[in-house]
Amino acid sequence: MKEKLNSYMFRVSAIVILISTVAYLFEKNISPYFFAVAAAGIAVSKLNQQYNGNNLRIKRLFRLQKMAGILYVGASYFMFKPHNQWIPLLLCAAALELYTNTIISKELNK
Repeated sequence: MKEKLNSYMFRVSAIVILISTVAYLFEKNISPYFFAVAAAGIAVSKLNQQYNGNNLRIKRLFRLQKMAGILYVGASYFMFKPHNQWIPLLLCAAALELYTNTIISKELNK
């Protein structure tokens, strides 16, 4: 049950991050708040994920996913600042998510 709730929270938060990132182009006052709530949702969902196996590579990838969740929170902090410093953090977090999800699925299917 907890895994299902965690997965649902991640999906909803990812959609809200996508929408608030696009909305930032048009409305710079409101979208950082939605982004911050969604980033917190992603960070909580990633920090609650656990891997109880013995594969060290998957354990490392799960730690990288937790770091990506923290980078989302950092990007939300910089989104409130007048400069565009949040964009590189968001790109790093998204790249880490893409990499870790791809490799974890490959490793689990072995």
